[in-house]
Amino acid sequence: MATIGSLKGLVGLVTGGASGLGRGTVERMVRHGARVVLLDLPSSSGEEVAKSLGDDCKFSPADVTSAEDVGKAVDLAVSSFGRLDVAVNCAGIGIAVKTYNFNKDRAHPLDAFQNVLVVNAVGSFNVIRLAAGAMGKNEPNPDGQRGVIVNTASVAAFDGQIGQAAYSASKGAIVGMTLPIARDLSSHGIRINTIAPGLYDTPLLASLPEKVRTFLARMVPFPQRLGNADEYAHLVQAIVENPMMNGEVIRLDGALRMQP
Repeated sequence: MATIGSLKGLVGLVTGGASGLGRGTVERMVRHGARVVLLDLPSSSGEEVAKSLGDDCKFSPADVTSAEDVGKAVDLAVSSFGRLDVAVNCAGIGIAVKTYNFNKDRAHPLDAFQNVLVVNAVGSFNVIRLAAGAMGKNEPNPDGQRGVIVNTASVAAFDGQIGQAAYSASKGAIVGMTLPIARDLSSHGIRINTIAPGLYDTPLLASLPEKVRTFLARMVPFPQRLGNADEYAHLVQAIVENPMMNGEVIRLDGALRMQP
């Protein structure tokens, strides 16, 4: 009979791990006995974050859209810690541009739309495909499991706001790829799930004026506040530990439904 698992002794790879939801995930995983490769841009504070967590965390500077960079991060996990059990995709970007600005008679820049899709959707898939290759080499546990992947979408995948065509499309792509990838990887005992967070207290929101942050928090029915990174990370842990969680998209938003 399958049993509920634990993070202890697992090896993880977390993208966007230098800040926000990614950092919260890295910190929680290490705190609960996992060893983690933190992947983030070379310009990030990834090196400092990894050092602050000790020998159980390594920094791999990388762009998630680069096959070479992500491949090196996966290799670092295997060479440093012996294998790769968990991959968590937290890296992502967003913009706010209307499809057509009629006041300025200007269309949404196509390259900006493409860039958001490439970083968020293609970047996530790049990590998934390469992490899966390493996980497939693991010895299966008694349940036949070799690895777990967790993606980050957004409530914008379902109720995107004005100016969010690119961001919503990219997060919708992550939602849409979850089930077919779960089916693809099922033969090798690799699970994949996606979290769709609502409004979280990340560096992006921290840069907003306090009155704007207060307004956003009041949009959340309950609890009426911004989420924190450890609450996101807690769900990552629950997904990893529960062997029946597979092929699912989970909203983590305090019953928030975004308005136009």
